[in-house]
Amino acid sequence: MLHEYKTIEKPVENTLLKEKGSKFIGFAFPVNNEDELKNALEKIRAEHPKATHHCYAFRMGLNGENYRANDDGEPSGSAGLPIYNQLLANEITNVVVISVRYYGGTKLGVSGLVKAYKESAKITLDDAEIITKELETEIEIQFQFNQQNVIFTLLSKFDAKVLNFDADENCILSASLKTVQKENISEKLSEMQHISFEFKN
Repeated sequence: MLHEYKTIEKPVENTLLKEKGSKFIGFAFPVNNEDELKNALEKIRAEHPKATHHCYAFRMGLNGENYRANDDGEPSGSAGLPIYNQLLANEITNVVVISVRYYGGTKLGVSGLVKAYKESAKITLDDAEIITKELETEIEIQFQFNQQNVIFTLLSKFDAKVLNFDADENCILSASLKTVQKENISEKLSEMQHISFEFKN
């Protein structure tokens, strides 16, 4: 099981590559779901409405299993794929890279385009800070009021972050912790009496 993945810490915007009069402006955004992806693409289209092409590629999911490469009117395979290959080369996921092209009057040919889009994606990602993120999981625990010290001690031992705590005679607490700790904490909680728990994801 994989418990971590590499992604970029924050967006990179407006890297510039010039090739025979054409301008390629590069962007990279961390994206965790389809909505964030859509917002990133719409933002760039709104900022560059007169651009000739908005080509992009993204990878999402722990193994990058959700991906797409879009040529946006450029010859097939000449734009989206070279961008996508840079995501693979950097072994990152949950990232979209967009290269906006303003046509400069000279045709670059397919090989020229491949080279330019690859280079645009490369310089954009070279500017990005690549970080490793650990997967987290959410747990909900129900216990009796007099057990809260034991529970809180246990959670801090596993570096869990308390998200919500409903203190009553029967307490309900939800917390997030690193997925890698899932089995260990399950084991400890299972040994305790008057406690029930479940993982939310």
